[in-house]
Amino acid sequence: MEFDTKTKPYTTDDKSSFAYISARDRWPVILTQAIDDVFQHTIASNDPKYTKEGKKIVEQLAKLKYELQHDRLVTPLEDDGEDDIKGYNEELEALGDTRWFTAPWLFIECYMYRRIQVAMNLSTKWKSHDIFQVQKTTTFRSSLVAVLELASKYRQIVTTIEEPSEPILTPEQVAEKDKLLFIEMCEICLWGNATDLSLLTSLSYEDIQKLQGSEARKQNEKKVLANDLPAVYAMLDRLKHEGKKDRRVDIILDNSGFELFVDLILGGYLLSTGLATEVVFHPKSLPWFVSDVLPKDFADLLNALQDPAAYFTAPEESQKTVEPLTDVQKSDLGFLFSRWAQFHAEGQFVLRPNRFWTTAGSFWRLPRVAPALFEDLKQSELCIFKGDLNYRKLTGDADWDPTTKFQEAIGPLGEQGSGIRVLALRTCKADVVVGLPEGKDEELRSADEEGEGRKWAWSGKWAVVQFWDGVV
Repeated sequence: MEFDTKTKPYTTDDKSSFAYISARDRWPVILTQAIDDVFQHTIASNDPKYTKEGKKIVEQLAKLKYELQHDRLVTPLEDDGEDDIKGYNEELEALGDTRWFTAPWLFIECYMYRRIQVAMNLSTKWKSHDIFQVQKTTTFRSSLVAVLELASKYRQIVTTIEEPSEPILTPEQVAEKDKLLFIEMCEICLWGNATDLSLLTSLSYEDIQKLQGSEARKQNEKKVLANDLPAVYAMLDRLKHEGKKDRRVDIILDNSGFELFVDLILGGYLLSTGLATEVVFHPKSLPWFVSDVLPKDFADLLNALQDPAAYFTAPEESQKTVEPLTDVQKSDLGFLFSRWAQFHAEGQFVLRPNRFWTTAGSFWRLPRVAPALFEDLKQSELCIFKGDLNYRKLTGDADWDPTTKFQEAIGPLGEQGSGIRVLALRTCKADVVVGLPEGKDEELRSADEEGEGRKWAWSGKWAVVQFWDGVV
């Protein structure tokens, strides 16, 4: 399209790419699960209209799955009354006759999720139904151990900030401790569900030094192929000490559940330390890529923390026994709920969904396609883009040389004077990657025994943390 990179995008017919496997193996499973979700809700309902519409949606999703698996021509989206339909259909028309297994990966994957929502929007009873909600809830409940560990550590961090009790440190030690703590919190946020709990921060200066020297930490550091966090901290710390009154940080969200939990951990930490005075979270406006955050997911998470015993220890279908929470664990989770609910009530935690995040295009289009959103993001001191899909959209999901500079690959957002500071926190789950040292991609490929392609970048075991300051 007009404002996209001219570098070739990944396509679903590239047998060496994750796009090829996604289209043939992953998407049919996702659609099968979606069909099952609608079917289960349909047969459980006593509302005749809900049941009738549910059966029709099952038929529509089954048709979508058939077209995908049999590589049919991709058809225009039905008009469901939303203004993004025109953009999808114009792009499809510009592509010409497009089949599922020869399409640009980013476009066709977004199209699939948008078409699912069309089926919902054309009903009257299912418009707000999230076909992925059951999976989200189950996954978050399974993260209880990590949730409890982080809740305890977060409470200790905040309490120590507000009521310091450790010995007096030199200014240099304080500065080093604060920087290391920031890096730890961001790395916890980076790894999300894959968080190694050895990353959790201790509060004393001495313990932080020990953690920095631990073998586990060193192993995780080796998995971060590019890490610009020291520069990010220096920028936020400078703005704080310059006395700028309003300092907003935006987080363009990725997954719900535990990853949203760690995003809120980071947001709360930034407010408590004074590195930010407001944190704006950007969820999706419709069910997206299975587990992406919706505004309701934010409310559900707070409700879970308000009554954690009911949420986390509810009987499961598997009849698996869940240990009751201790009073200390309930107290830690209650502390989080109290703080985060207060931040939300006082306007320091803000939710700001925008339909741009569920369009099919890359973020190269942001200044021209969504100028109001672009101008709003320019009011932020830092825009943190979480996760793999946001990284794909930042870089146009294109087949860049992996040594390409990050600022070049993000197009208009990477221009000097763009007005936006971009931080990508991304565990690699797709082929596109930039900003690597010369020879690093070749080294990782040679260590991969599974053949051609950049398979090392598919597993989420490697990460990049990349920053561009478009304000200075």
